[in-house]
Amino acid sequence: MVKWQGRRQSRNVEDRRGAAAAGGAGILLMLLRLIIGRFGIRGLLFVGVIGVGLYMAGVNPMALLQGGGVGQQQAEPIDDESSQFVRAVLAETEDVWSRLFEEAGSDYPEPTLVMFTGNTQSGCGFASSGTGPFYCPADQKLYLDVGFFRELAQRFGAPGDFAAAYVIAHEVGHHVQTVTGISNQVRTAQQRARGEAEANAYQVMMELQADCYAGVWAHYADRMGQFLDAGDIAEGLKAAEVIGDDALQRGAGQEVKPEKFTHGSSAQRQRWFTQGYRSGSVDACDTFNTQDL
Repeated sequence: MVKWQGRRQSRNVEDRRGAAAAGGAGILLMLLRLIIGRFGIRGLLFVGVIGVGLYMAGVNPMALLQGGGVGQQQAEPIDDESSQFVRAVLAETEDVWSRLFEEAGSDYPEPTLVMFTGNTQSGCGFASSGTGPFYCPADQKLYLDVGFFRELAQRFGAPGDFAAAYVIAHEVGHHVQTVTGISNQVRTAQQRARGEAEANAYQVMMELQADCYAGVWAHYADRMGQFLDAGDIAEGLKAAEVIGDDALQRGAGQEVKPEKFTHGSSAQRQRWFTQGYRSGSVDACDTFNTQDL
């Protein structure tokens, strides 16, 4: 089990759990405006009926139509075990990457991690729990519905604290790619790609590098602060296995098609995480210049 209790907790966590209605309010506002624009007075009467319902539910419909109200309310942070775990893991990534950036002669710009439930708005657009954990380069924030950890354990059979920590570290890896300019280079290459398969291949390289970066983090987190325990790496490898593209395609009853991969196969994800963990070297994570992914 990851030794996260009693450690420093990051301040770079934005807890939006409890503000799930905000995204719904934004969608509702858009629909109401479309109805009024399309049906005029009849639409306005219909909106009036909806407004009465909203008022009875305790929501100010005028605030919604003016762009305020529920969508702009801030959720109160919840100091529960999930929050404490996420803050502790994020703090460990901050410590490791700050050290590595410092050794390379630069400062590490710490990202913000957004915890949400159901849905939320990101700099990359609307996101729901079905999106899964992701990193948005537009606002340099990680987005996480912690319910994914439960799904990872129960649906995919990859339980354990380190399985969850690996997911966070992978998304932090994407932040490292963004601030070092790798992400922009990949996006440029994808725009020039000849077809979907080639564009997907670049995406796989980037995802596997993020897995390798997660391994580099684990290497130093273990050695710098004795963060890991026996069996943790096995938990991480299990998580990498169950969310490999081939495993997900099989789980959905589909034929395995490598040209459709966007994150890499189970074996590839395990291999690159292991490479980062064993080497502790960012340079060992160059997935873009290798003949064997």
